[in-house]
Amino acid sequence: MNTRLMTLILMVLGAAFSRLIPHPWNFTAIGAMALFGGAYFPSKKQSLLIPLAALLLSDLVLGFHSTMIFVYMAFAMVVVLGWNLREQKGAAKIAGLSLLTSSLFFLISNFGVWVMGTMYAPTPAGLFQCLLAGLPFFDNQIYGDLFFSGLLFGSFEAVKKWAPDFLGQAAAK
Repeated sequence: MNTRLMTLILMVLGAAFSRLIPHPWNFTAIGAMALFGGAYFPSKKQSLLIPLAALLLSDLVLGFHSTMIFVYMAFAMVVVLGWNLREQKGAAKIAGLSLLTSSLFFLISNFGVWVMGTMYAPTPAGLFQCLLAGLPFFDNQIYGDLFFSGLLFGSFEAVKKWAPDFLGQAAAK
């Protein structure tokens, strides 16, 4: 395994670890991790499998829940969003996709809570109530996705710029 791939894997595992340490609600790196994985892993298959595996490892520690399918579905969709960053990674584009990441995760995960039918009525009003109840957590999702996207993308780009030999010739281009 080359140094570039190992560095990417370690960064993704580190991001997944952020779920296991004390943090404000929804202020974690998982959205940024999915976006980052989609942007940097050499193959689309790796970009889906490695971040999803890291998420699963953290879920093994945290425990499973009934809405996991929705979380993983949102997560996979964010990886696909990251594919839009493969050719061009500007700060504005990363920030915009980070905001889209937060919104996508908010909508899909709250929809999952509503669909499971244990907390809200299976009506449009119940869905609205569910989304409304999730709003207090949405700001931390946005802050976390923006912060950790900046950290992950910025760190990797800094290593590419200041230590290109560490990542190998392919990463220095």
